Amino acid sequence: MSTQELLQDGESRMRGAQTALQRELSSIRTGRASPALVDHISVDYYGAPTPLNQLASITSPEARLLVIQPWDKQSIGAVERALLKSDLGITPNNDGTVIRLTLPTPTAERRKELVRVVRKRVEDSRVAVRNVRRDVQDKLRALERAKELSQDDAHRAQERLQQLTDFAIGQVDDIGAAKEAEVLEG
Repeated sequence: MSTQELLQDGESRMRGAQTALQRELSSIRTGRASPALVDHISVDYYGAPTPLNQLASITSPEARLLVIQPWDKQSIGAVERALLKSDLGITPNNDGTVIRLTLPTPTAERRKELVRVVRKRVEDSRVAVRNVRRDVQDKLRALERAKELSQDDAHRAQERLQQLTDFAIGQVDDIGAAKEAEVLEG
């Protein structure tokens, strides 16, 4: 594998860590309704665990309201049970055709707790980016030891890898700062 391929692979894996962070942070409840809040919920639909977003349309008509409308009206009870069992901590309001989830305004204490969760996930993503850097560095050193790469080329590749790492960590920090601001603003 060439140094260019190694660097491209590392860059793509670092982007993967950023994408994973964005996906994880989208499920953190900030007081603003988002369909991503219920993406992870699985419903027992005729004996088979099925993701909620495959059983119903999920919309957010207002800032603090999620409306879940199952396509199969018979499944509304199963959807309601799944929401009650979930870690959301919100009681669903079922009117027979749609389920409404009204999000309460988070308390100051809950916001601080959410900020801690956001910071932990951001740190986990930083660690993931640094692990990718270490993995690519090890491969570059192996190429250098095997005399497939000159010292100068290895040094240039290491510098480029560090630039990619710094950029990726900056992106992760920006994602985290935006989510923190969203949590605190609520």
